[in-house]
Amino acid sequence: MAFRKDFLWGGATAANQCEGGYQEGGRGLANVDVVPIGKDRFPVITGQMKMFDFDDEHFYPAKEAIDMYHRYKEDIALFGEMGFKTYRLSIAWSRIFPKGDETEPNEDGLKFYEDLFKECHKYGIEPLVTITHFDCPMQLVEKYGAWRSRELVGFYENLCNVIFNRYKGLVKYWLTFNEINMILHAPFMGAGLYFEEGDNVEQVKYQAAHHELLASAIATKIAHEVDPENKVGCMLAAGAYYPYTSKPEDVWESRKADRENYFFIDVQSRGEYPQYALKEMERNGIEIKMEEGDLELLKAHTVDFISFSYYSSRVSTTDAELLEQTAGNIFASVKNPYLEASEWGWQIDPLGLRITMNDIYDRYQKPLFIVENGLGAVDTPDADGYVEDDYRIQYLAEHIQAMKDAVEQDGVDLLGYTTWGCIDLVSAGTGEMKKRYGFIYVDRDNEGNGTLKRTKKKSFDWYKQVIASNGEDLSNN
Repeated sequence: MAFRKDFLWGGATAANQCEGGYQEGGRGLANVDVVPIGKDRFPVITGQMKMFDFDDEHFYPAKEAIDMYHRYKEDIALFGEMGFKTYRLSIAWSRIFPKGDETEPNEDGLKFYEDLFKECHKYGIEPLVTITHFDCPMQLVEKYGAWRSRELVGFYENLCNVIFNRYKGLVKYWLTFNEINMILHAPFMGAGLYFEEGDNVEQVKYQAAHHELLASAIATKIAHEVDPENKVGCMLAAGAYYPYTSKPEDVWESRKADRENYFFIDVQSRGEYPQYALKEMERNGIEIKMEEGDLELLKAHTVDFISFSYYSSRVSTTDAELLEQTAGNIFASVKNPYLEASEWGWQIDPLGLRITMNDIYDRYQKPLFIVENGLGAVDTPDADGYVEDDYRIQYLAEHIQAMKDAVEQDGVDLLGYTTWGCIDLVSAGTGEMKKRYGFIYVDRDNEGNGTLKRTKKKSFDWYKQVIASNGEDLSNN
């Protein structure tokens, strides 16, 4: 059998993409709430367009999302029916500290997650909790400039102290920051960073990244002190870069692109800034302000495992402007002529998952955890809400097979696998509902219309069979 007996099969969501209830239980406003759907979404998530509150011209899908805040018992029961061993979810920071800089937490928010975790355990589901899945309370954005301010390290430390102590015994697996490298590509969505005219954008991003890396090390330290059973992971938006040709310049471009993403994990996993990154910053005039003890802290508190998202591989070349680019992804890439693409232009590459797993495992020699992988597609339900999503089953089966090959044939140490959007939710990139990933169909459209009724898709029973066989039966009957 390829996978360990205690392999953690499950699914993944993020608070801001599924919870809704943005004003309920004392919750405060967060950066992820004020990101609209439509043409202004990309300028807002990249920090180029200022949107710090709601207006009447835009629709904000995160306000209600799929209303999991009120329906989590129903949803977790469905995850339990599928046989989930783990459920990856995130905590909304502004539920625990509505403004972010309070000294005392919000009890309603703490109780909400405590009840949710207990509901998971009722079905034998181990929660895998992301502390920050892009969330940053808006008070911290407006008053401090979000992660550009070192003060956020202390506020995050306060959050960690509270949740690690409160949820001791309920949560064992933690991730510090979701897709930490997204700070470079979608800085407002990823870290609450907004840029004023005259800002040195790269300087701001890398200084903020240093603060997040420090906060991650502090979280790891606290987690291990509060409960030695805690396992803490980092989280990377992954996908190997291929050279477009065998031209050495293209090979070098792909190597540099990989390094840009691995930089964060190098620090979190190895505990020090890699030389290539220090040299690159030096060349670009980026000076990270550090305080005494920062480097020692990073070195002493490295993560226990490496988690990552994988949707597609990417392609690098020195002639990018001459070639067709892929559509619809925050990570722009040259189109790979050998691959099919999803309806949103994401290139489908199961072998790329095996390649990525081997690259990461060879680099760090720590256990891996695939915490996002899935196919965003337009689903057409019948009158009963049933979707025959064979295309999703095929995508997942091919990726699970590649994952099996990496474990069985290459010896990669893999803890578990959580598909992205195990229930339909709001897309982070586009804000759409019609870009669906789930095994469970949610009756809601891009404009917020629909009953929010949940119905099982064909892939629901298929994934149940995959989990029951520990990944041995991938057939679609």
